Amino acid sequence: MKILLSPLYPLSIPYGCAVRLRSASYSNHLFKTNRLPCPVVSVGNITVGGTGKTPLVIALATGLKERGIPVAILSRGYKGERTSGPVVSDGKTIYLSPEEAGDEPYLMAERLRGIPVLIGKDRFTNGRIALQRYGIRGVLLDDGFQHLQLHRDLNILLIDSTIGFGDPYLLPRGMLREPLTHLRRADLFLLTKVEGPGTCRPLENLLRKIHPEAPVFHSHYEASGLIGPNGEWEDLTSFNEKRVLALSGIANPSSFLSLLKKCGMKVIKEAVFPDHHRYTKEDLVSIEKNGKGADWVVTTEKDLVRLAHFEISRLPIRALRIDMKIWEETFFQEVMRVF
Repeated sequence: MKILLSPLYPLSIPYGCAVRLRSASYSNHLFKTNRLPCPVVSVGNITVGGTGKTPLVIALATGLKERGIPVAILSRGYKGERTSGPVVSDGKTIYLSPEEAGDEPYLMAERLRGIPVLIGKDRFTNGRIALQRYGIRGVLLDDGFQHLQLHRDLNILLIDSTIGFGDPYLLPRGMLREPLTHLRRADLFLLTKVEGPGTCRPLENLLRKIHPEAPVFHSHYEASGLIGPNGEWEDLTSFNEKRVLALSGIANPSSFLSLLKKCGMKVIKEAVFPDHHRYTKEDLVSIEKNGKGADWVVTTEKDLVRLAHFEISRLPIRALRIDMKIWEETFFQEVMRVF
């Protein structure tokens, strides 16, 4: 694989120069950074692929709401085809479809009733809209580490503990969006998919070497149940020993597969699609065909959102609901410092 990627290395050089120049331009105030009159917490990463941004934004929004701090979520709306305004949800009503909003903003709107979700590239303007309309006290930037146009009061950087930073090379040779020295922009690190204390010491040591001032926290995913296309709820215990087809169109399907097995399911087949895949009728026919012999088709909540516009009631399908659990209780204390 490394040999196959080697020809891409020359392309990483101009990419890296452009990234460093852009960062320096903001640091030296050559490019303008706008500031909202409220705390801004950014959740992002420095690698391509899934590190758990959406589960963390959901956990943060829920945790802050429980602590009496109403927030709005500002997302770019990746692969959405918005044709109207930026408001996905005002906290009560969802106004945009998954195709218009993008699967992740729609999922957050569906999961987070009482919390507005807005999409668009101009997050400063959307933040002002949220402040004017919804009486919030702060905003969460979904995938905001590279969004230097908006000042943030807390920069949370997520790292998948199972893969770290890869080789590490910059895009397109490697998986890094930015050089590792840019980790110094982070205020704290959150390692995801950590099974227990002391399991990722080399990665922690690297982070402390590059940015010794930033605290390192740890998290893992925890399945809470399964949900159906019409809101049906199933306990995990009812799926123990069930034969399932694992269906996913996410960045890290192996992580999803591992979760299903931990829940006691017998994965007899897999149907893996690219991340953010837009399903077609042909895909659905293939899924139905592959699902023969399985008791259930089990997918992710993001994939269920993308399948919602099809007639899938005849398909025995459920989505695994997962929540991000943070090992350290002091994590929210760090977040609350900016409010």
